[in-house]
Amino acid sequence: MIYLPTHPYTGLTAIGFRRNGDPIWPIKGGSEDAGQSDDTSQDDLGDEKPEIDWKAKSREWERKAKANKIEAEKAAERLAKAEQAAKEAEARALRREVALEHKLSKDDAALLDAITDEDAMRALAARLAAGAEKKSNYVPREGANTKTAASDDAAFVRALLGG
Repeated sequence: MIYLPTHPYTGLTAIGFRRNGDPIWPIKGGSEDAGQSDDTSQDDLGDEKPEIDWKAKSREWERKAKANKIEAEKAAERLAKAEQAAKEAEARALRREVALEHKLSKDDAALLDAITDEDAMRALAARLAAGAEKKSNYVPREGANTKTAASDDAAFVRALLGG
């Protein structure tokens, strides 16, 4: 009987020898019966683990990490925009509330848009409301004047006509 060597990595038994004496190894994935002797089993082939290309895996994980970072940055940017929009909406609602509370005109209410501090906004609104009351067409002694221009004219005419 001829002794056929077993491959150190794959565990497969050689098929034969070349003319120069080197063993002929079976090709993995070829015919199931070719190259396998009775003493090798399918379990021996399953123990072999393929070599992992760590450099390629590293690049793949770097790409995934970069994509995740970009997504996280986009999410943070969207969150910041949403928070800013909510803050602006709150300030706008507060300005309108103060303007209605003090019964300000549209032009006076527009002056509140530049102010962000609530106390300052309320103080300005109170001041604008007080100024609006002073500028009204209210005459405090209207109708209290007993002397009129018509009675002076009538007295002048009477004096001229001798009466």
